[in-house]
Amino acid sequence: MIEFIVFSLLNGLLYGMLLFMLSSGLTLIFSMMGVLNFAHASFYMLGAYFAYQISTWVGFWPALIIAPLLLFIIGAVVERFGLRTVHKYGHVAELLFTVGLAFLIEEAVILIWGRSAPDYRIPDLLDAPLFTLWATNFSMYRGFMLLVAVCMFAALYLVLTRTRIGLIIQAALTHPEGVSALGHNVPGVFMLVFGGGCAMAGLAGVIGGNYFITDPGMARMLGPIVFVVVVVGGMGSLTGAFVASLLLGAIQTFAIGLEYSLSDLFRLLGMSPGFQGGILKDLFRIQIAHTGPILPYLIMVLMLIFRPKGLMGTRET
Repeated sequence: MIEFIVFSLLNGLLYGMLLFMLSSGLTLIFSMMGVLNFAHASFYMLGAYFAYQISTWVGFWPALIIAPLLLFIIGAVVERFGLRTVHKYGHVAELLFTVGLAFLIEEAVILIWGRSAPDYRIPDLLDAPLFTLWATNFSMYRGFMLLVAVCMFAALYLVLTRTRIGLIIQAALTHPEGVSALGHNVPGVFMLVFGGGCAMAGLAGVIGGNYFITDPGMARMLGPIVFVVVVVGGMGSLTGAFVASLLLGAIQTFAIGLEYSLSDLFRLLGMSPGFQGGILKDLFRIQIAHTGPILPYLIMVLMLIFRPKGLMGTRET
């Protein structure tokens, strides 16, 4: 049991930090621009595919740098010539633009790389156990993923709180007119933040694509959970996104490993549910592990009912 708890905590932390790498960029973009970028997970997918392609040419380590930079450039171009153009037509136009962009990116990936998963592998240098507890290995690559996520979180925090551009970004989040009156290029800041958010999603794709799977459906698989993180944490709250990422990552990881049902609980208490068949019997036999994928969405629904602003959100949505 201790082994299960320890490794579930480690895996939950790892998955949670990966979710934060995705949700932090989405949160910043929404905070500054009021845009829910439905193509955000598509940039995560592009990061994985770019890293795969670059790694076949020059190796994984250059891809770790080059792929996020390419995503930063692509994100900046999308904001400058796409979102900024449709901004005058309102939020509905922005929403439709990002949804269309997500489909466009997916079809482009299929056209270039095909529908099959490419052979994007973990680098040989990190394909070994980092440590072993209770005969279970924790791989070096998991430790590397965790290190990259923590470094990104620290870098993001330092940039936003300790640098001039960070102070300008934070000011532009709440008082764009005042920042513009002081002579700063607010549209340029928007472009920088959007590109930075896409780069963070791309970095998550670089380190997550070879550990999980890289295929054209990876954006649709992970995209919804990223929006759950943003809603549960609070729309526009970076701290809330961090807390929600760790919370949902831990809940999902623990749930997948628990093969217990309500029937087991009744038997443990020496009780009988009181029914012999029907749909209630089937419901009581459902194991927690089977509900793992839907638990984040259940938490989101409950959050919207009892605390619509999320854990740490302050912005009206």
